[in-house]
Amino acid sequence: MVTGAAGAMGRAVASFLEEDGLKVIGLDLHGGGMRCDVRDPAEVSRALGQIGPVDILVNNAGVLSNHKAEATTPEEWHNVLAANVDSAFYLSREVIPGMKARRWGRIVNTCSLAAKTGGLTAGTAYAASKGALTSLTFSLARELAPFGVTVNGIAPAYVRTPMVTEQLTEAQRKHLIAQIPVGRFCEPEEFAHVVRFLVSPLAGFITGEIVDLNGGLVMD
Repeated sequence: MVTGAAGAMGRAVASFLEEDGLKVIGLDLHGGGMRCDVRDPAEVSRALGQIGPVDILVNNAGVLSNHKAEATTPEEWHNVLAANVDSAFYLSREVIPGMKARRWGRIVNTCSLAAKTGGLTAGTAYAASKGALTSLTFSLARELAPFGVTVNGIAPAYVRTPMVTEQLTEAQRKHLIAQIPVGRFCEPEEFAHVVRFLVSPLAGFITGEIVDLNGGLVMD
């Protein structure tokens, strides 16, 4: 299962996993598979009830907010946290029992460099939500490791999607590229390749890891 399946990153992930012979179900508000508002626990529960067992969950749904603290309304704060953190919790909670029973599973969360930097261009709610998602990744990884279930995150920075091409100004894009050592933005397919590895049998000894995918923008 891939959430945010209608976006560039979700489509790339679904395509690669299908190439590997997996049956992929996409969830999104805007097409790309089954329509589901992943912010709503009741909708999530109904969707999972229709789909059946899920062995691999990619929590990729999310929204961007560039507003800093004073410009962030309570409504925006709650919506960003709901889309970026609550959704991952609701979906994980639904698939965990089956994964534990089968003694195998993979959960991959789309985190962000913003969790480390506080958001170079992203706003307060977005950075906080990705920090919370990182902590959720650690918590689930520790809880589920004894059952053969791994939980990891990927922290990309500036993937070439509408979040970068449409929600940042040309001046912001040029400034960012000048700071990225590889001199370009990440491609959706590069993100999808990391997902592909983390859900494979070869990654069974990796859990609780946040994989940086930022072209050297931050090295630690």
